[in-house]
Amino acid sequence: MELKELRQKNPQQLGEHLVELRREQFNLRMQKGAGQQTQTHQFGRVRREIAQVKHLLGSKKMGT
Repeated sequence: MELKELRQKNPQQLGEHLVELRREQFNLRMQKGAGQQTQTHQFGRVRREIAQVKHLLGSKKMGT
């Protein structure tokens, strides 16, 4: 998801998106462990998006 789209979400929606990303990250790890992972670039994408969501949640909590 684009950063512009993430900025437009409220904290509750960001929290829900974070849960989805964590679930996706878990599934990717399970695929890697089973030897089924072929798209290794997905790990970086998910980690980066989790970091963006957490940053936005923190900044919205501070009121900026």
